[in-house]
Amino acid sequence: MNIIAPLITCFEMGVRLATWRQTLEVLPFIWLVVILLVLLTHEPASKLTAKVIGKGDRFAAQMIVNCLIIVVMMSIILTVVATWIGMRQFSLMPIEQFFLWPRNFSISFFVELCIAQPLARFVLYKKHLLCDRK
Repeated sequence: MNIIAPLITCFEMGVRLATWRQTLEVLPFIWLVVILLVLLTHEPASKLTAKVIGKGDRFAAQMIVNCLIIVVMMSIILTVVATWIGMRQFSLMPIEQFFLWPRNFSISFFVELCIAQPLARFVLYKKHLLCDRK
């Protein structure tokens, strides 16, 4: 989230320090929405993943498909809601310009797949190693 929102904003408004600063000001509010969306999308994404992936498939395949489904769901909602938060007003503009969603999804999926998920798995792996030593 700390990478995705500033990147999308910079693509939208231009890469400037002021743009980055404005994004960081609203990021805590976007974080609250993201946490809520993670909680709301987890169950439907798990059910959909179970329909797409068989029980015998590898863990990595299950993680990628689950990540893909969650990112699709969240990026659709956040394309509109995060824009409202960033603009500090409700308007039809994010809905009218929804065609930008594929770009937002691509950025989100790339960051999630290549940075966030590997880092999270590494941290959990190290935590489990530390717990096993005790």
